[in-house]
Amino acid sequence: MAATTTAPVTNTADDTLVQKSTDPNIVSGGRLAAKALKNEGVDTIFTLCGGHIIDIYDGCIDEGIRIIDVRHEQVAAHAADGYARQTGKLGCVVTTAGPGCTNAVTGVATAFRSESPVLHIGGQGALTQHRMGSLQDLPHTEMMRPITKFSDSVRSTERVADMISMAARECFAGAYGPAYLEIPRDVLDREVHIDTAVVPKAGAYRASVRSIGDPNDIEKLADLLVNAERPAILFGQQVFTARGQDEAIALLRGLDIPGYFNGASRGMLPQGDEHHFDRTRSLAFKNADVIVIVGTPFDFRMGYGKRISKDLQLVQIDLDYKTVGKNRDISLGLVGHPGAILGAVLDAASAKIDNGKRQARKQWMAKLREAEAMALEKLMPLFTSDRSPIHPFRVAWEINEFLGDDTIYIGDGGDVVTISAQAVRPRGPGQWMDPGALGSLGVGTGFALAAKLAHPNKEVLCYYGDGSFGMTAFDMETANRFGAPYLAVIGNNSAMNQIRYGQISKYGEQRGNVGNLLADIPFSKFAEMLGGYGEEVHDAEDIQPALHRAREAIAKTGRSAVVNIWVDPTEYAPGTKNQTMYK
Repeated sequence: MAATTTAPVTNTADDTLVQKSTDPNIVSGGRLAAKALKNEGVDTIFTLCGGHIIDIYDGCIDEGIRIIDVRHEQVAAHAADGYARQTGKLGCVVTTAGPGCTNAVTGVATAFRSESPVLHIGGQGALTQHRMGSLQDLPHTEMMRPITKFSDSVRSTERVADMISMAARECFAGAYGPAYLEIPRDVLDREVHIDTAVVPKAGAYRASVRSIGDPNDIEKLADLLVNAERPAILFGQQVFTARGQDEAIALLRGLDIPGYFNGASRGMLPQGDEHHFDRTRSLAFKNADVIVIVGTPFDFRMGYGKRISKDLQLVQIDLDYKTVGKNRDISLGLVGHPGAILGAVLDAASAKIDNGKRQARKQWMAKLREAEAMALEKLMPLFTSDRSPIHPFRVAWEINEFLGDDTIYIGDGGDVVTISAQAVRPRGPGQWMDPGALGSLGVGTGFALAAKLAHPNKEVLCYYGDGSFGMTAFDMETANRFGAPYLAVIGNNSAMNQIRYGQISKYGEQRGNVGNLLADIPFSKFAEMLGGYGEEVHDAEDIQPALHRAREAIAKTGRSAVVNIWVDPTEYAPGTKNQTMYK
Protein backbone atom coordinates (compact mmCIF):
# COMPACT_ATOMS: atom_id res chain seq x y z
CA MET A 1 0.00 0.00 0.00
CA ALA A 2 1.28 3.46 -0.89
CA ALA A 3 2.14 5.71 1.99
CA THR A 4 -0.16 8.64 2.63
CA THR A 5 0.49 11.99 4.21
CA THR A 6 -1.79 14.07 6.34
CA ALA A 7 -2.55 17.75 6.72
CA PRO A 8 -4.08 19.51 9.74
CA VAL A 9 -7.75 20.41 9.54
CA THR A 10 -10.25 21.60 12.11
CA ASN A 11 -12.48 19.17 13.98
CA THR A 12 -15.99 20.48 13.40
CA ALA A 13 -17.32 19.54 16.83
CA ASP A 14 -14.78 21.25 19.07
CA ASP A 15 -12.58 23.27 16.69
CA THR A 16 -9.42 21.31 17.57
CA LEU A 17 -7.01 20.41 14.81
CA VAL A 18 -7.17 16.90 13.35
CA GLN A 19 -5.22 15.28 10.55
CA LYS A 20 -6.70 15.27 7.05
CA SER A 21 -5.71 12.38 4.82
CA THR A 22 -4.14 13.03 1.43
CA ASP A 23 -4.91 9.52 0.18
CA PRO A 24 -6.82 10.19 -3.10
CA ASN A 25 -9.30 7.46 -2.17
CA ILE A 26 -10.18 9.19 1.10
CA VAL A 27 -12.46 12.13 0.40
CA SER A 28 -14.27 14.71 2.51
CA GLY A 29 -17.84 15.82 2.10
CA GLY A 30 -16.57 19.03 0.50
CA ARG A 31 -14.64 17.03 -2.08
CA LEU A 32 -17.73 14.95 -2.80
CA ALA A 33 -19.80 18.12 -3.16
CA ALA A 34 -17.35 19.51 -5.70
CA LYS A 35 -17.28 16.24 -7.64
CA ALA A 36 -21.07 16.26 -7.84
CA LEU A 37 -21.14 19.88 -8.98
CA LYS A 38 -18.59 19.11 -11.68
CA ASN A 39 -20.79 16.21 -12.84
CA GLU A 40 -23.70 18.65 -13.08
CA GLY A 41 -21.71 20.89 -15.42
CA VAL A 42 -21.12 23.58 -12.80
CA ASP A 43 -17.93 25.47 -13.61
CA THR A 44 -18.47 28.47 -11.31
CA ILE A 45 -19.86 28.97 -7.82
CA PHE A 46 -20.84 32.31 -6.28
CA THR A 47 -20.24 32.57 -2.57
CA LEU A 48 -19.31 34.56 0.51
CA CYS A 49 -16.98 32.69 2.84
CA GLY A 50 -18.01 31.16 6.14
CA GLY A 51 -16.59 28.54 8.45
CA HIS A 52 -19.39 26.09 7.70
CA ILE A 53 -18.60 25.80 3.98
CA ILE A 54 -14.86 26.16 3.44
CA ASP A 55 -14.34 22.47 2.68
CA ILE A 56 -16.43 22.97 -0.49
CA TYR A 57 -13.84 25.52 -1.63
CA ASP A 58 -11.10 22.95 -1.09
CA GLY A 59 -13.00 20.52 -3.29
CA CYS A 60 -13.68 23.13 -5.96
CA ILE A 61 -9.97 23.85 -6.27
CA ASP A 62 -9.34 20.16 -6.93
CA GLU A 63 -12.16 19.96 -9.50
CA GLY A 64 -11.23 23.17 -11.33
CA ILE A 65 -14.44 24.97 -10.39
CA ARG A 66 -14.10 28.76 -10.35
CA ILE A 67 -14.88 30.42 -7.00
CA ILE A 68 -16.34 33.93 -7.23
CA ASP A 69 -16.50 35.49 -3.76
CA VAL A 70 -18.74 38.51 -3.38
CA ARG A 71 -19.43 41.06 -0.66
CA HIS A 72 -23.08 40.16 0.01
CA GLU A 73 -24.94 36.88 -0.34
CA GLN A 74 -27.87 38.54 -2.12
CA VAL A 75 -25.48 39.36 -4.95
CA ALA A 76 -24.14 35.80 -4.92
CA ALA A 77 -27.66 34.41 -5.37
CA HIS A 78 -28.53 36.91 -8.11
CA ALA A 79 -25.25 36.08 -9.84
CA ALA A 80 -25.99 32.34 -9.74
CA ASP A 81 -29.41 33.11 -11.23
CA GLY A 82 -27.86 35.32 -13.89
CA TYR A 83 -25.23 32.72 -14.73
CA ALA A 84 -27.94 30.09 -15.20
CA ARG A 85 -29.89 32.43 -17.48
CA GLN A 86 -26.85 33.23 -19.58
CA THR A 87 -25.36 29.74 -19.88
CA GLY A 88 -28.47 27.56 -19.80
CA LYS A 89 -26.73 25.45 -17.15
CA LEU A 90 -27.24 25.00 -13.43
CA GLY A 91 -26.30 28.08 -11.43
CA CYS A 92 -24.78 27.56 -7.99
CA VAL A 93 -24.63 29.74 -4.89
CA VAL A 94 -22.90 28.56 -1.72
CA THR A 95 -23.59 30.34 1.57
CA THR A 96 -22.70 29.82 5.17
CA ALA A 97 -25.34 29.13 7.82
CA GLY A 98 -27.72 31.61 9.46
CA PRO A 99 -27.37 35.11 7.98
CA GLY A 100 -25.50 33.69 5.00
CA CYS A 101 -28.66 31.83 4.08
CA THR A 102 -31.11 34.60 4.96
CA ASN A 103 -29.11 37.17 2.98
CA ALA A 104 -29.50 34.97 -0.09
CA VAL A 105 -33.27 34.54 0.25
CA THR A 106 -34.19 37.43 -2.07
CA GLY A 107 -31.95 36.09 -4.82
CA VAL A 108 -33.34 32.57 -4.48
CA ALA A 109 -36.91 33.88 -4.43
CA THR A 110 -36.19 35.89 -7.57
CA ALA A 111 -34.96 32.73 -9.29
CA PHE A 112 -38.08 30.92 -8.08
CA ARG A 113 -40.51 33.42 -9.65
CA SER A 114 -38.33 33.65 -12.78
CA GLU A 115 -38.05 29.86 -13.13
CA SER A 116 -34.27 29.83 -13.13
CA PRO A 117 -32.33 26.62 -12.30
CA VAL A 118 -30.20 27.51 -9.28
CA LEU A 119 -28.75 25.18 -6.66
CA HIS A 120 -28.26 26.86 -3.30
CA ILE A 121 -25.91 24.92 -1.02
CA GLY A 122 -26.01 26.14 2.56
CA GLY A 123 -23.99 25.43 5.65
CA GLN A 124 -25.32 24.31 9.03
CA GLY A 125 -23.96 23.54 12.48
CA ALA A 126 -22.70 20.04 13.15
CA LEU A 127 -25.16 17.18 13.55
CA THR A 128 -23.47 16.52 16.89
CA GLN A 129 -24.69 19.98 17.96
CA HIS A 130 -28.25 19.57 16.69
CA ARG A 131 -30.68 21.72 18.72
CA MET A 132 -27.89 22.80 21.07
CA GLY A 133 -27.78 26.38 19.77
CA SER A 134 -24.72 26.18 17.56
CA LEU A 135 -23.30 29.23 15.82
CA GLN A 136 -25.67 30.61 13.15
CA ASP A 137 -28.12 27.75 13.58
CA LEU A 138 -31.49 28.35 11.89
CA PRO A 139 -34.18 26.07 10.40
CA HIS A 140 -32.88 26.70 6.89
CA THR A 141 -34.69 23.90 5.09
CA GLU A 142 -38.05 24.94 6.51
CA MET A 143 -37.39 28.58 5.61
CA MET A 144 -36.35 27.79 2.05
CA ARG A 145 -39.08 25.26 1.24
CA PRO A 146 -41.75 27.79 0.08
CA ILE A 147 -39.37 29.44 -2.41
CA THR A 148 -37.69 26.37 -3.86
CA LYS A 149 -38.67 23.21 -5.69
CA PHE A 150 -36.63 21.10 -3.28
CA SER A 151 -35.31 21.78 0.21
CA ASP A 152 -33.55 19.18 2.33
CA SER A 153 -30.53 18.37 4.48
CA VAL A 154 -27.73 15.85 4.00
CA ARG A 155 -27.46 13.46 6.95
CA SER A 156 -24.35 11.49 6.03
CA THR A 157 -21.13 12.22 4.18
CA GLU A 158 -21.65 9.19 1.94
CA ARG A 159 -24.82 10.85 0.54
CA VAL A 160 -23.43 14.32 -0.20
CA ALA A 161 -22.92 13.80 -3.94
CA ASP A 162 -26.13 11.80 -4.30
CA MET A 163 -28.18 14.52 -2.62
CA ILE A 164 -26.62 17.24 -4.77
CA SER A 165 -27.59 15.25 -7.87
CA MET A 166 -31.09 14.83 -6.47
CA ALA A 167 -31.46 18.57 -5.81
CA ALA A 168 -30.06 19.47 -9.23
CA ARG A 169 -32.47 17.08 -10.94
CA GLU A 170 -35.38 18.91 -9.30
CA CYS A 171 -34.13 22.21 -10.74
CA PHE A 172 -34.96 20.94 -14.24
CA ALA A 173 -38.14 18.97 -13.50
CA GLY A 174 -41.08 20.66 -15.25
CA ALA A 175 -40.68 24.41 -15.06
CA TYR A 176 -37.13 25.20 -13.98
CA GLY A 177 -36.41 26.63 -10.56
CA PRO A 178 -34.11 26.71 -7.52
CA ALA A 179 -33.32 23.98 -4.98
CA TYR A 180 -31.81 24.27 -1.53
CA LEU A 181 -29.50 21.71 0.07
CA GLU A 182 -28.13 22.09 3.58
CA ILE A 183 -24.93 20.28 4.54
CA PRO A 184 -24.04 20.24 8.26
CA ARG A 185 -20.47 21.09 9.09
CA ASP A 186 -19.38 17.71 10.38
CA VAL A 187 -21.00 15.96 7.41
CA LEU A 188 -19.06 18.24 5.08
CA ASP A 189 -15.70 17.89 6.84
CA ARG A 190 -15.87 14.16 7.57
CA GLU A 191 -13.72 11.88 5.38
CA VAL A 192 -14.88 8.59 3.86
CA HIS A 193 -13.48 6.10 1.37
CA ILE A 194 -14.63 6.96 -2.13
CA ASP A 195 -16.01 3.43 -2.61
CA THR A 196 -18.49 3.94 0.24
CA ALA A 197 -19.86 7.20 -1.19
CA VAL A 198 -22.80 7.38 -3.57
CA VAL A 199 -21.60 9.40 -6.59
CA PRO A 200 -24.01 9.25 -9.53
CA LYS A 201 -22.22 9.12 -12.86
CA ALA A 202 -22.50 12.26 -14.95
CA GLY A 203 -25.11 11.95 -17.66
CA ALA A 204 -26.35 8.59 -16.44
CA TYR A 205 -29.37 9.58 -14.39
CA ARG A 206 -31.30 12.17 -16.40
CA ALA A 207 -34.25 11.80 -18.76
CA SER A 208 -34.80 14.10 -21.71
CA VAL A 209 -36.91 17.15 -20.88
CA ARG A 210 -37.78 17.79 -24.54
CA SER A 211 -41.31 16.39 -24.29
CA ILE A 212 -44.04 17.40 -26.74
CA GLY A 213 -46.89 16.21 -24.52
CA ASP A 214 -49.92 14.67 -26.22
CA PRO A 215 -49.33 14.26 -30.00
CA ASN A 216 -53.07 14.77 -30.60
CA ASP A 217 -52.80 18.25 -29.12
CA ILE A 218 -49.91 19.02 -31.48
CA GLU A 219 -52.26 18.27 -34.39
CA LYS A 220 -55.04 20.38 -32.86
CA LEU A 221 -52.76 23.38 -32.47
CA ALA A 222 -51.38 22.94 -35.99
CA ASP A 223 -54.96 23.01 -37.33
CA LEU A 224 -55.80 26.12 -35.31
CA LEU A 225 -52.78 28.03 -36.62
CA VAL A 226 -53.13 26.92 -40.24
CA ASN A 227 -56.77 28.00 -40.31
CA ALA A 228 -56.30 31.24 -38.37
CA GLU A 229 -56.53 34.55 -40.17
CA ARG A 230 -55.45 36.77 -37.27
CA PRO A 231 -53.17 34.72 -35.00
CA ALA A 232 -50.63 36.08 -32.52
CA ILE A 233 -48.03 34.40 -30.32
CA LEU A 234 -46.44 35.68 -27.12
CA PHE A 235 -43.12 34.08 -26.20
CA GLY A 236 -42.17 34.32 -22.53
CA GLN A 237 -39.18 33.65 -20.31
CA GLN A 238 -39.34 29.86 -20.65
CA VAL A 239 -38.71 29.89 -24.38
CA PHE A 240 -35.17 31.18 -23.99
CA THR A 241 -34.56 29.51 -20.62
CA ALA A 242 -35.27 26.15 -22.27
CA ARG A 243 -33.31 27.27 -25.36
CA GLY A 244 -36.30 26.89 -27.66
CA GLN A 245 -35.76 30.13 -29.58
CA ASP A 246 -34.80 28.52 -32.89
CA GLU A 247 -38.04 26.54 -33.10
CA ALA A 248 -40.01 29.59 -32.01
CA ILE A 249 -38.55 31.73 -34.77
CA ALA A 250 -39.03 28.99 -37.36
CA LEU A 251 -42.72 28.72 -36.46
CA LEU A 252 -43.31 32.46 -36.87
CA ARG A 253 -41.60 32.52 -40.25
CA GLY A 254 -42.96 29.21 -41.45
CA LEU A 255 -46.60 30.12 -40.82
CA ASP A 256 -46.42 33.93 -41.08
CA ILE A 257 -47.54 34.76 -37.55
CA PRO A 258 -46.80 37.98 -35.64
CA GLY A 259 -44.65 37.35 -32.57
CA TYR A 260 -44.54 39.26 -29.28
CA PHE A 261 -41.83 38.77 -26.66
CA ASN A 262 -41.30 39.31 -22.96
CA GLY A 263 -38.59 38.54 -20.41
CA ALA A 264 -35.55 36.71 -21.76
CA SER A 265 -37.30 36.10 -25.08
CA ARG A 266 -36.77 39.74 -26.00
CA GLY A 267 -34.18 39.93 -28.74
CA MET A 268 -35.09 36.59 -30.33
CA LEU A 269 -35.86 38.53 -33.51
CA PRO A 270 -34.30 41.83 -34.58
CA GLN A 271 -36.55 44.85 -34.42
CA GLY A 272 -36.82 45.19 -38.19
CA ASP A 273 -37.87 41.58 -38.79
CA GLU A 274 -41.31 41.34 -40.41
CA HIS A 275 -42.49 38.92 -37.71
CA HIS A 276 -41.27 41.02 -34.77
CA PHE A 277 -43.90 43.11 -32.98
CA ASP A 278 -43.78 44.86 -29.63
CA ARG A 279 -45.98 47.96 -29.45
CA THR A 280 -49.30 46.48 -30.57
CA ARG A 281 -49.84 43.61 -28.17
CA SER A 282 -53.06 45.04 -26.74
CA LEU A 283 -54.43 45.62 -30.24
CA ALA A 284 -53.49 42.11 -31.35
CA PHE A 285 -54.93 40.49 -28.24
CA LYS A 286 -58.16 42.39 -28.76
CA ASN A 287 -58.63 41.47 -32.42
CA ALA A 288 -56.90 38.11 -32.91
CA ASP A 289 -58.83 34.92 -33.64
CA VAL A 290 -56.12 32.65 -32.15
CA ILE A 291 -53.59 33.56 -29.45
CA VAL A 292 -50.82 31.25 -28.25
CA ILE A 293 -49.13 32.04 -24.94
CA VAL A 294 -45.81 30.22 -24.60
CA GLY A 295 -43.85 29.98 -21.37
CA THR A 296 -45.34 32.81 -19.34
CA PRO A 297 -48.10 32.64 -16.70
CA PHE A 298 -51.31 34.63 -16.50
CA ASP A 299 -49.96 36.71 -13.63
CA PHE A 300 -50.16 40.46 -12.95
CA ARG A 301 -48.03 41.22 -16.02
CA MET A 302 -50.75 39.63 -18.15
CA GLY A 303 -53.63 41.14 -16.20
CA TYR A 304 -54.27 37.60 -14.92
CA GLY A 305 -55.49 36.80 -18.45
CA LYS A 306 -58.44 39.18 -18.20
CA ARG A 307 -57.05 41.56 -20.83
CA ILE A 308 -57.35 38.89 -23.52
CA SER A 309 -60.62 38.79 -25.43
CA LYS A 310 -62.93 35.88 -24.66
CA ASP A 311 -64.08 35.73 -28.30
CA LEU A 312 -61.09 33.79 -29.60
CA GLN A 313 -59.19 30.54 -29.36
CA LEU A 314 -56.65 30.81 -26.52
CA VAL A 315 -53.82 28.26 -26.33
CA GLN A 316 -51.27 28.00 -23.53
CA ILE A 317 -47.95 26.11 -23.69
CA ASP A 318 -45.90 25.70 -20.54
CA LEU A 319 -43.29 23.48 -18.92
CA ASP A 320 -45.46 23.22 -15.80
CA TYR A 321 -48.87 21.53 -15.72
CA LYS A 322 -50.13 23.64 -12.81
CA THR A 323 -49.58 26.89 -14.76
CA VAL A 324 -51.78 25.92 -17.72
CA GLY A 325 -55.26 27.36 -17.34
CA LYS A 326 -54.43 29.09 -14.06
CA ASN A 327 -56.40 32.37 -13.63
CA ARG A 328 -57.95 32.11 -17.09
CA ASP A 329 -59.94 29.51 -19.08
CA ILE A 330 -58.18 28.31 -22.22
CA SER A 331 -59.19 26.51 -25.40
CA LEU A 332 -56.20 24.18 -25.49
CA GLY A 333 -53.29 23.47 -23.14
CA LEU A 334 -50.01 21.75 -23.90
CA VAL A 335 -47.42 20.81 -21.29
CA GLY A 336 -43.86 20.18 -22.38
CA HIS A 337 -40.68 21.72 -23.70
CA PRO A 338 -41.53 24.96 -25.59
CA GLY A 339 -38.99 24.36 -28.37
CA ALA A 340 -39.95 20.72 -28.88
CA ILE A 341 -43.66 21.55 -29.00
CA LEU A 342 -43.25 24.48 -31.39
CA GLY A 343 -41.01 22.42 -33.67
CA ALA A 344 -43.54 19.58 -33.73
CA VAL A 345 -46.40 22.00 -34.45
CA LEU A 346 -44.53 23.48 -37.42
CA ASP A 347 -43.84 19.99 -38.78
CA ALA A 348 -47.51 19.07 -38.45
CA ALA A 349 -48.72 22.35 -39.95
CA SER A 350 -46.35 22.36 -42.94
CA ALA A 351 -48.41 19.71 -44.72
CA LYS A 352 -51.66 21.59 -44.09
CA ILE A 353 -50.80 25.14 -45.08
CA ASP A 354 -53.66 26.98 -46.74
CA ASN A 355 -52.34 29.71 -49.03
CA GLY A 356 -55.57 31.68 -48.70
CA LYS A 357 -55.25 31.79 -44.94
CA ARG A 358 -51.54 32.62 -45.25
CA GLN A 359 -52.45 35.65 -47.37
CA ALA A 360 -54.95 36.74 -44.73
CA ARG A 361 -52.22 36.47 -42.09
CA LYS A 362 -49.91 38.63 -44.18
CA GLN A 363 -52.63 41.28 -44.36
CA TRP A 364 -53.09 40.97 -40.59
CA MET A 365 -49.38 41.55 -40.06
CA ALA A 366 -49.44 44.54 -42.40
CA LYS A 367 -52.25 46.07 -40.34
CA LEU A 368 -50.31 45.52 -37.14
CA ARG A 369 -47.17 46.93 -38.74
CA GLU A 370 -49.01 50.17 -39.54
CA ALA A 371 -50.18 50.35 -35.93
CA GLU A 372 -46.62 49.72 -34.74
CA ALA A 373 -45.38 52.68 -36.77
CA MET A 374 -48.12 54.89 -35.34
CA ALA A 375 -47.31 53.82 -31.79
CA LEU A 376 -43.63 54.61 -32.29
CA GLU A 377 -44.45 57.97 -33.84
CA LYS A 378 -46.53 58.81 -30.78
CA LEU A 379 -43.62 58.00 -28.47
CA MET A 380 -40.92 59.79 -30.44
CA PRO A 381 -41.47 63.21 -28.82
CA LEU A 382 -40.66 61.58 -25.46
CA PHE A 383 -37.74 59.58 -26.83
CA THR A 384 -36.18 62.69 -28.38
CA SER A 385 -37.16 65.21 -25.71
CA ASP A 386 -34.40 67.71 -24.91
CA ARG A 387 -36.07 68.94 -21.75
CA SER A 388 -34.11 69.60 -18.58
CA PRO A 389 -34.23 67.78 -16.21
CA ILE A 390 -33.82 64.90 -18.62
CA HIS A 391 -36.94 62.95 -19.51
CA PRO A 392 -36.46 59.26 -18.51
CA PHE A 393 -37.83 58.14 -21.89
CA ARG A 394 -34.94 60.00 -23.55
CA VAL A 395 -32.44 58.04 -21.45
CA ALA A 396 -33.99 54.73 -22.52
CA TRP A 397 -33.93 55.78 -26.18
CA GLU A 398 -30.28 56.84 -26.01
CA ILE A 399 -29.33 53.53 -24.38
CA ASN A 400 -31.06 51.67 -27.20
CA GLU A 401 -29.18 53.71 -29.78
CA PHE A 402 -25.93 52.92 -27.95
CA LEU A 403 -26.34 49.14 -27.72
CA GLY A 404 -24.03 47.01 -29.85
CA ASP A 405 -24.90 43.72 -31.49
CA ASP A 406 -23.40 41.82 -28.54
CA THR A 407 -24.46 44.09 -25.69
CA ILE A 408 -26.29 42.33 -22.86
CA TYR A 409 -28.81 44.77 -21.39
CA ILE A 410 -29.89 44.53 -17.75
CA GLY A 411 -32.64 46.60 -16.16
CA ASP A 412 -32.65 47.00 -12.38
CA GLY A 413 -35.37 49.16 -10.91
CA GLY A 414 -39.06 50.00 -11.06
CA ASP A 415 -39.80 52.66 -13.67
CA VAL A 416 -36.31 52.07 -15.06
CA VAL A 417 -37.39 48.64 -16.29
CA THR A 418 -40.89 49.55 -17.47
CA ILE A 419 -39.73 52.65 -19.32
CA SER A 420 -36.74 50.95 -20.93
CA ALA A 421 -39.07 48.18 -22.12
CA GLN A 422 -40.68 50.86 -24.30
CA ALA A 423 -37.42 51.72 -26.03
CA VAL A 424 -34.64 49.18 -25.52
CA ARG A 425 -34.50 46.44 -28.14
CA PRO A 426 -31.70 43.91 -27.47
CA ARG A 427 -29.95 42.72 -30.60
CA GLY A 428 -29.93 39.01 -29.77
CA PRO A 429 -31.62 36.32 -27.67
CA GLY A 430 -30.69 36.28 -24.01
CA GLN A 431 -29.44 39.86 -24.17
CA TRP A 432 -32.26 41.25 -22.02
CA MET A 433 -32.32 40.60 -18.27
CA ASP A 434 -34.72 42.05 -15.71
CA PRO A 435 -35.95 41.30 -12.15
CA GLY A 436 -38.90 39.25 -13.41
CA ALA A 437 -42.19 38.65 -11.65
CA LEU A 438 -40.85 39.15 -8.13
CA GLY A 439 -39.83 42.71 -8.99
CA SER A 440 -36.64 42.51 -6.93
CA LEU A 441 -34.50 45.62 -6.77
CA GLY A 442 -30.75 45.05 -6.57
CA VAL A 443 -30.51 42.25 -9.16
CA GLY A 444 -28.38 44.29 -11.54
CA THR A 445 -24.94 43.93 -10.00
CA GLY A 446 -25.11 40.14 -9.67
CA PHE A 447 -26.62 39.80 -13.14
CA ALA A 448 -23.92 42.02 -14.64
CA LEU A 449 -21.11 40.12 -12.90
CA ALA A 450 -22.53 36.79 -14.07
CA ALA A 451 -23.21 37.92 -17.63
CA LYS A 452 -19.67 39.18 -18.09
CA LEU A 453 -18.16 36.03 -16.58
CA ALA A 454 -20.33 33.89 -18.85
CA HIS A 455 -19.60 36.00 -21.95
CA PRO A 456 -16.26 37.80 -21.46
CA ASN A 457 -16.25 39.02 -25.06
CA LYS A 458 -19.66 40.68 -24.83
CA GLU A 459 -20.40 44.13 -23.50
CA VAL A 460 -22.63 44.30 -20.42
CA LEU A 461 -24.71 47.38 -19.63
CA CYS A 462 -26.85 47.62 -16.52
CA TYR A 463 -29.38 50.44 -16.27
CA TYR A 464 -30.17 51.08 -12.60
CA GLY A 465 -32.49 53.35 -10.74
CA ASP A 466 -30.57 55.24 -8.08
CA GLY A 467 -32.45 53.30 -5.40
CA SER A 468 -31.54 49.90 -6.77
CA PHE A 469 -27.93 50.91 -7.42
CA GLY A 470 -27.46 51.76 -3.77
CA MET A 471 -28.56 48.28 -2.70
CA THR A 472 -25.83 46.12 -4.21
CA ALA A 473 -23.35 48.43 -5.94
CA PHE A 474 -20.36 47.55 -3.78
CA ASP A 475 -20.03 44.26 -5.64
CA MET A 476 -18.92 46.31 -8.63
CA GLU A 477 -15.59 45.88 -6.89
CA THR A 478 -16.07 42.12 -7.22
CA ALA A 479 -16.67 42.51 -10.94
CA ASN A 480 -13.45 44.50 -11.25
CA ARG A 481 -11.52 42.01 -9.09
CA PHE A 482 -12.48 39.10 -11.32
CA GLY A 483 -11.91 40.89 -14.62
CA ALA A 484 -15.61 41.29 -15.41
CA PRO A 485 -16.09 45.05 -15.83
CA TYR A 486 -19.42 46.43 -16.99
CA LEU A 487 -21.08 49.76 -17.72
CA ALA A 488 -23.48 50.99 -15.06
CA VAL A 489 -25.94 53.65 -16.18
CA ILE A 490 -28.05 55.26 -13.45
CA GLY A 491 -31.32 57.09 -13.97
CA ASN A 492 -31.02 59.30 -10.92
CA ASN A 493 -34.13 61.07 -9.64
CA SER A 494 -33.15 60.89 -5.96
CA ALA A 495 -36.26 58.89 -5.12
CA MET A 496 -37.93 55.49 -5.12
CA ASN A 497 -40.14 57.04 -7.76
CA GLN A 498 -42.42 54.21 -8.79
CA ILE A 499 -43.75 53.91 -5.24
CA ARG A 500 -43.62 57.66 -4.70
CA TYR A 501 -46.19 58.26 -7.43
CA GLY A 502 -48.72 55.96 -5.76
CA GLN A 503 -48.17 57.59 -2.40
CA ILE A 504 -48.61 61.12 -3.77
CA SER A 505 -51.74 60.09 -5.65
CA LYS A 506 -53.25 58.50 -2.54
CA TYR A 507 -52.14 60.84 0.23
CA GLY A 508 -51.17 64.10 -1.48
CA GLU A 509 -47.81 65.86 -1.73
CA GLN A 510 -47.30 66.47 1.99
CA ARG A 511 -47.58 62.82 3.00
CA GLY A 512 -46.74 61.28 -0.35
CA ASN A 513 -43.05 62.16 -0.10
CA VAL A 514 -42.55 60.18 3.08
CA GLY A 515 -40.24 57.16 3.01
CA ASN A 516 -39.27 57.42 -0.65
CA LEU A 517 -36.96 60.40 -1.10
CA LEU A 518 -33.21 59.83 -1.38
CA ALA A 519 -30.17 62.10 -1.29
CA ASP A 520 -28.66 63.66 -4.42
CA ILE A 521 -25.58 61.48 -4.86
CA PRO A 522 -22.99 61.92 -7.64
CA PHE A 523 -22.52 58.20 -8.24
CA SER A 524 -19.78 58.81 -10.80
CA LYS A 525 -17.46 59.23 -7.80
CA PHE A 526 -18.18 55.64 -6.82
CA ALA A 527 -16.67 54.30 -10.04
CA GLU A 528 -13.65 56.57 -9.61
CA MET A 529 -13.17 55.29 -6.06
CA LEU A 530 -12.88 51.78 -7.51
CA GLY A 531 -10.36 52.92 -10.12
CA GLY A 532 -12.85 53.20 -12.97
CA TYR A 533 -14.45 55.92 -15.07
CA GLY A 534 -17.37 58.04 -13.88
CA GLU A 535 -19.34 60.89 -15.43
CA GLU A 536 -22.33 63.04 -14.43
CA VAL A 537 -24.87 63.92 -17.14
CA HIS A 538 -27.34 66.79 -16.77
CA ASP A 539 -28.27 67.51 -20.41
CA ALA A 540 -29.88 65.11 -22.85
CA GLU A 541 -27.45 65.90 -25.64
CA ASP A 542 -24.57 64.71 -23.46
CA ILE A 543 -25.92 61.19 -22.84
CA GLN A 544 -24.59 59.53 -25.97
CA PRO A 545 -21.07 61.01 -25.78
CA ALA A 546 -20.85 60.03 -22.11
CA LEU A 547 -21.82 56.44 -22.86
CA HIS A 548 -19.16 56.18 -25.55
CA ARG A 549 -16.50 57.64 -23.27
CA ALA A 550 -17.43 55.08 -20.63
CA ARG A 551 -17.20 52.25 -23.16
CA GLU A 552 -13.73 53.39 -24.20
CA ALA A 553 -12.61 53.72 -20.58
CA ILE A 554 -13.70 50.17 -19.74
CA ALA A 555 -11.74 48.83 -22.70
CA LYS A 556 -8.68 50.81 -21.61
CA THR A 557 -8.73 50.26 -17.83
CA GLY A 558 -10.50 46.92 -17.46
CA ARG A 559 -12.65 48.44 -14.73
CA SER A 560 -16.35 49.20 -14.54
CA ALA A 561 -17.69 52.63 -15.38
CA VAL A 562 -20.64 54.64 -14.06
CA VAL A 563 -22.65 57.19 -16.04
CA ASN A 564 -24.95 58.98 -13.60
CA ILE A 565 -27.81 60.63 -15.50
CA TRP A 566 -30.02 63.10 -13.67
CA VAL A 567 -33.62 62.53 -14.73
CA ASP A 568 -36.87 64.39 -14.10
CA PRO A 569 -38.40 63.18 -10.79
CA THR A 570 -41.88 64.29 -11.92
CA GLU A 571 -42.04 61.84 -14.83
CA TYR A 572 -43.27 58.27 -14.42
CA ALA A 573 -43.92 55.16 -16.49
CA PRO A 574 -47.47 54.75 -17.87
CA GLY A 575 -47.94 51.58 -15.82
CA THR A 576 -46.95 53.48 -12.68
CA LYS A 577 -49.51 56.17 -13.39
CA ASN A 578 -52.18 53.54 -13.90
CA GLN A 579 -50.89 51.44 -10.98
CA THR A 580 -51.29 48.38 -13.22
CA MET A 581 -48.87 46.33 -11.10
CA TYR A 582 -51.52 46.21 -8.38
CA LYS A 583 -54.53 45.53 -10.58
